[in-house]
Amino acid sequence: MRPQLRRVLVANRGEIALRIIRACRELGLESVAVYSDADRDARHVRAADFAERLGPAPAADSYLRADAVLDAARRAGADAIHPGYGFLSERAPFAAACEAAGIVFVGPAAETLAGLGDKLAARRAARDVGVPIVPGTLEPAPVSSLESAASVLDLADDVGWPLMVKASAGGGGRGMRRVDRREDLAGALIAASREAEAAFGDGAVYLERYVEGARHVEVQLLGDAEGTIVALGERDCSIQRRHQKLVEEAPAPGLDEDARRRIHELGVAVAQAFGLRNAATAEFLLAPDGNVWFLEVNTRLQVEHGVTELVTGVDIVHEQLRIAEGLSLSSVVREAAARAASPRGHAIEVRVSAEDPANAFLPVSGRITRWREPGGPGVRLDAGVEEGSEVATHYDPLLAKLLVVATDRPTALARLRRALAEFEIGGVQTTLPFHRWLAEDPAFAGARLSTSFVAERWEPGPLRGQAARRAALVASTWALAGTSGRRRPDGPAGSAGQASLPTIRKGVGDASEGHAADVWRQEGRREATRPWGQ
Repeated sequence: MRPQLRRVLVANRGEIALRIIRACRELGLESVAVYSDADRDARHVRAADFAERLGPAPAADSYLRADAVLDAARRAGADAIHPGYGFLSERAPFAAACEAAGIVFVGPAAETLAGLGDKLAARRAARDVGVPIVPGTLEPAPVSSLESAASVLDLADDVGWPLMVKASAGGGGRGMRRVDRREDLAGALIAASREAEAAFGDGAVYLERYVEGARHVEVQLLGDAEGTIVALGERDCSIQRRHQKLVEEAPAPGLDEDARRRIHELGVAVAQAFGLRNAATAEFLLAPDGNVWFLEVNTRLQVEHGVTELVTGVDIVHEQLRIAEGLSLSSVVREAAARAASPRGHAIEVRVSAEDPANAFLPVSGRITRWREPGGPGVRLDAGVEEGSEVATHYDPLLAKLLVVATDRPTALARLRRALAEFEIGGVQTTLPFHRWLAEDPAFAGARLSTSFVAERWEPGPLRGQAARRAALVASTWALAGTSGRRRPDGPAGSAGQASLPTIRKGVGDASEGHAADVWRQEGRREATRPWGQ
């Protein structure tokens, strides 16, 4: 009997939880938010029809507790759980527990999650159906000791150098190491295995050749209970740091219709081998010589699903909920899949995170003191925070996804530059300076992309120095412009968070000289104390 959804618990937080809650409301479904103590007042909690507490702030004590999520679903009377991405989204035991509890899991079946979640099993399945895989091993490498790890040197020579040590489970760049020399292999194997064990509870790792100059291209897939699986097009995700994506765009630049159709067919072939139902993404490396190599399948909604939505007109979350109810793929999906090799328009997404791009993109924390969103034609912002939000270190530092769409890539780039110039965030350092640099970079504009792009081209020093000089100049000018009766800063000019600042006169102004000076000083204070490049 086909399930009829009425109330959906969203087992996530931040922008993706808000995205799913909005989709539920559009479909006439009630939504249930879950939250940790750190997220009690978060946007996604306020947006939902109901909310249930999971536990303390650490994810291990809240969002990663399958038992707590299921208990919350029972208390709220939810008949479905949408996991979003991350957290429990690709954990087969959680999907199986939902099924056992009579709750619909909005995602692939548990057996599909188990099969495709094991990257080695997915590599073997891809090989068996004729999909080319990146050269590498098909069984876990021995990592119990330095001596056993050293025994894989002959295998490594067969794979070729440089190579990657990769975790068999999980994703997000964890449990991955590039190795260039034989003498570094044993240590890299052990370090990657330990990281994978801590992150995913599975320390299995394998070897894979590092493809120099390759692009990361992925295919969006949807499958229904009737066995129909389609590709909705591809995305380029080559702009990365620490093997984690920073920018995504659809379609992938520079591919002709035949190349697109070929990579779509490869993605569908892998999905068919596991009987995919619901949403997934097949990931590939596109080598400079044109060869396409299969990497893995992510069996969930991707962070970057929005760029595919903008160029296809398909609401992927709507489709996920339809499929979860046992419905077949909609006519909108089928029509979009039929024209996927000849896409219309171009969309780009940048991930705006609380990270310092001048310090190896390390996460930062703090309170957002200013939040001014971009707008206008062809601009979409998926955000989970607002002015006044506290950014903690317990979770992924993603704050928002800025997406633009236009008729072609050059126009989309121009729109992205304009939207980035409008976007203002204060109080915490973010990746906005990096994205503004990237949008102006001639190599990016020319689509000369590879997974090593950021490592080879990003030099934050000059930009950060320029921002510091500008802030110091503004602060000094503001201090010198002080009038009698107004207190000067106690600290040095431009020392963010340290100065005792004058009181700005409040009230409605009349364009008088005094009022204009007060407004100017207020702007000067903001410019002098905000994070660099914001």
